[in-house]
Amino acid sequence: MKPKFFSVPYIIWMSVFVVAPIVLVLFYAFTTADGELTLSNFSAMGRFLSVFTRSFWLALISTIICIVIGYPVAYILSREGLRVQRLMIMLIMLPMWMNFLLRTYAWMSILENTGLLNRLLITIGLPTLNIINTPSAVVIGMVYNFLPFMILPIYSVIVKIDRSLYEAAHDLGANTLSVFRRLVIPMSLPGVLSGVMMVFVPAVSTFVISQLLGGGMVMLLGDLIEMQFLGTAYNPHLGSAIALVMMIIVILFMYVMNRFGEGEEKAVGM
Repeated sequence: MKPKFFSVPYIIWMSVFVVAPIVLVLFYAFTTADGELTLSNFSAMGRFLSVFTRSFWLALISTIICIVIGYPVAYILSREGLRVQRLMIMLIMLPMWMNFLLRTYAWMSILENTGLLNRLLITIGLPTLNIINTPSAVVIGMVYNFLPFMILPIYSVIVKIDRSLYEAAHDLGANTLSVFRRLVIPMSLPGVLSGVMMVFVPAVSTFVISQLLGGGMVMLLGDLIEMQFLGTAYNPHLGSAIALVMMIIVILFMYVMNRFGEGEEKAVGM
């Protein structure tokens, strides 16, 4: 059997579950309910500008928080022994083995007004917090669910840095801070950029987290698209236009990040 025949199942899978849905989205986005070509679906998106802004803003905040938390964790982890690294990687990946919905429901029980967090605050005599059904709760849910996607790419890059480079830098008189700033950070940028894409893209398109932790009060693009396809405001043509615009923005974002990463790799290699 020729090797090309082994690709037939993959081609069929991609055609049915990737290409066909995209074609349908394109068709619905540029047509009316009567099948006529139109651009009115895109002009109608103007009234949802706040949803676009909120989605990208919360996704950006979540991504920045993941970098602030994930980078030090990845760096410290890469400096540990092999046994500790394996244990910590398992602990980081352990929540990912559980169902996404279960993890989000768990945060509902923690953040709700009578949840574990407020009970703890009452026990120690502090005022309670109203976090559930707010943008803060959505950001917490995003960070918790997507943080491993930031830690692992950065760790995989830092751990591959040749230890002799650290020794050479110290032999040349560089202190620990200088080594970190001039060696580790530039060489770890490809991992950071991969982590940014792996966090930002699902964060900007999520709808489960915003529905459960936002309580329907924090509408994001994922919620808006679902509403157009499955909700009472049934309008798959508008939903397809919104999905198409979001897809284009995300692709442009990934393109810019990849180009930036290539430039940084060339700069480091010089």
